[in-house]
Amino acid sequence: MYTSRPLQFHIVCDEAAQTYLESRFRLLTHPLHSISVRFYRLSFQSMLDRISREGGINTDHSAGTPGLMKLFLHEILPDDVEMAIYVDTDAFLLTDPALLWEEFSQWDSGVSISMPSHPDQDTPEWHHASRICSCTMLLHLGRLRAARLIDSSIYRADRSGLFPPALSPPTFEALFGPPGPNGQYMHVALGDQGYWWAIVSNRKDLFRPLRYDWEVTSCLLDMYMTGLGHDDTPEDEESRAMTHLRGTPYEGQVVLPKLVHFNCLHDIYYNWAGWSNPEDSLTKRWKAAVDYHVGFKWLWLNRGSASSVDIQVFIDPLFADQRFEAEHPHARD
Repeated sequence: MYTSRPLQFHIVCDEAAQTYLESRFRLLTHPLHSISVRFYRLSFQSMLDRISREGGINTDHSAGTPGLMKLFLHEILPDDVEMAIYVDTDAFLLTDPALLWEEFSQWDSGVSISMPSHPDQDTPEWHHASRICSCTMLLHLGRLRAARLIDSSIYRADRSGLFPPALSPPTFEALFGPPGPNGQYMHVALGDQGYWWAIVSNRKDLFRPLRYDWEVTSCLLDMYMTGLGHDDTPEDEESRAMTHLRGTPYEGQVVLPKLVHFNCLHDIYYNWAGWSNPEDSLTKRWKAAVDYHVGFKWLWLNRGSASSVDIQVFIDPLFADQRFEAEHPHARD
């Protein structure tokens, strides 16, 4: 809706989701900019197998095993995809995603991960994993592959001495202590986010905080109390209304929403029963935006003349550790 550049989507999903989304993308016969769509259809067994090869990851989060795949995006996408933006499915952009992509140009050479950071959040029962949100991430996939972000039995069997040990195991143990008797880390809250927190909190050299503009969330932070309203609101008035910024790098600043995230609305966010209550605070601030984006017809995106949509599907793609094994058959020798 807002892009000023060609787009490339990488969608990791099951067959039902592919069918639903592909039917929408097929409506785009002449978008303003070219669009490339790559579907990666992982079987549930392949996900289980990759987690088993890691050996220690476990989750009781509602997102389950598929949710943990956020830790493996650098392995699922092909090696020629160097960088990517990840956005949760319960969020939508309010502005040009090229602005978010430009964040990569601000990184130091060693940075591999960027996501919102909330140092004011205190949740010891979650190992303080609420101090980040993996709902919006900028990932330098190439650097994560080179560092072997997540361990594998294939990597552990590598005797070549040419590649580094996996990056994450010491960060997991530093935060969670040694794994349990079954070799797994139990009771790691927030699913993938708990493991991301272990990584970025122990390897700060890899991490760059992302501005809160890119994660205006309904969970914990109540959208900073920003939202739709009077069109003549000046910055000083907006600043006085801001919440949850004390003790953060953005204290005294104004959060300017660029991405809205409804992670505290269960099920499908736009079916939330609260939208029917005109007195609800969240409804007052964001219902109109939700209605507009949900009701926007894909046909209306046909604004160009010569652009196209290219769609490809990859069934059960190999993870990076499997690709390594295939490319280095003698690494175990």
